[in-house]
Amino acid sequence: MENNKRQISLKRAEELKGRIEDYLEAKKTIPKGLENQEALLERKNKILSVLGGTEEDWNNYKWQLSNRIGDVDTLSKILDLTDKEIKRIEEVGKQFRWAVSPYYLSLIDPKEKLDPVKLMSIPEFIELQDNVDDLDPMGEEFTNPAGSITRRYPDRLIINVTNECAMYCRHCQRRRNIGQCDEAKSKDVIQESIDYIKENEEIRDVLITGGDPLTLNDDYLEWVISQLRAIPHVDYIRLGSRTLVTMPQRITDEFCNMIKKYHPIFINTHFNHPMEITEETKAACEKLANSGVPLGNQAVLLNGINNDKFVMRCLNHELLKCRVRPYYIFHAKHVKGTTHFNTSIDDGIEIMEYLRGYTSGLAVPTYIVNAPKGKGKTPILPQYLISRGKDFVMIRTWEGEIVKYENHPSVDIKEVIK
Repeated sequence: MENNKRQISLKRAEELKGRIEDYLEAKKTIPKGLENQEALLERKNKILSVLGGTEEDWNNYKWQLSNRIGDVDTLSKILDLTDKEIKRIEEVGKQFRWAVSPYYLSLIDPKEKLDPVKLMSIPEFIELQDNVDDLDPMGEEFTNPAGSITRRYPDRLIINVTNECAMYCRHCQRRRNIGQCDEAKSKDVIQESIDYIKENEEIRDVLITGGDPLTLNDDYLEWVISQLRAIPHVDYIRLGSRTLVTMPQRITDEFCNMIKKYHPIFINTHFNHPMEITEETKAACEKLANSGVPLGNQAVLLNGINNDKFVMRCLNHELLKCRVRPYYIFHAKHVKGTTHFNTSIDDGIEIMEYLRGYTSGLAVPTYIVNAPKGKGKTPILPQYLISRGKDFVMIRTWEGEIVKYENHPSVDIKEVIK
């Protein structure tokens, strides 16, 4: 009998192994930052040579921020650009601002025309050919009751503190705010936002975002955080930042020591591809985690970047190595100049189908579509509930098997326990 059980178990183990073999093969072809350190070092040295920087400069986020590459002349000394590409980047730059940190630029494979990091950071002419006119599909301008607040939900809201980023993503949902110069919100505007929160006791969760709040200096950011922490009904504070991805040098010991004073603080970051996870970003994430900051990732589903069931699974596995929990996959919004990144919802559903059951629940985020004009996040799931009977439901397992499951009514616990 025991031998029979073992044989059944071994047969099942072989079946499960067969279900992951396609991913294991595909994973070998997916570029990963943690496995490309030698190439990254070579590109880093080239960039330092072009910019006249040192190793000390490279590790200084202020140098990274002040040396963002935002002109084609400098870019062409680092990447092999054709005359056509140079002309097109210049044309796009007249309408949509672009800039990329030296660190993030080092992640681009110059030999790969459709390199995912390049697509996310370097302008493409298709941005000017977009027939969508909406720059604010979320209707944030109509959900702004005070200061620089966006409010869509009963108990939480956003404070937008700056339009500056370490790198201007080509898929940015707030490109209307970027303009051509960096500008932090004034203390008066922030104070108006804080006063609104003080006057509305139902607000228990505040997200500080931008732009990117981590482009602010520690003193200004601490002032914002300390003002919020002093409000009794604010339970916790969140920071939304892509700086861990695009300029990990920002996570200094001084920053971590400041953050520690105001727990509970959460940081949600924005990795979209396994190539973005390097030894430097891993060290930054670990430094924050060791400072007591829970980390979550909000990926955006992007055409040609990660709308692939294996790429997204690999990304989520790489994130967990850095102690970052995959939190959301956002369906890309229809923002003017970005819709070449849009995918079908079917792509997202397929990705979710090949996460649930195929990997740990820790590596399964929630797939979200933002309803237009500020109507809020709507989760999208594969259909697992097939039908209902009087006292049962028919469900579909992650392997596609249809199973009848008893559906017992809840009993009155007060009547049962007397």
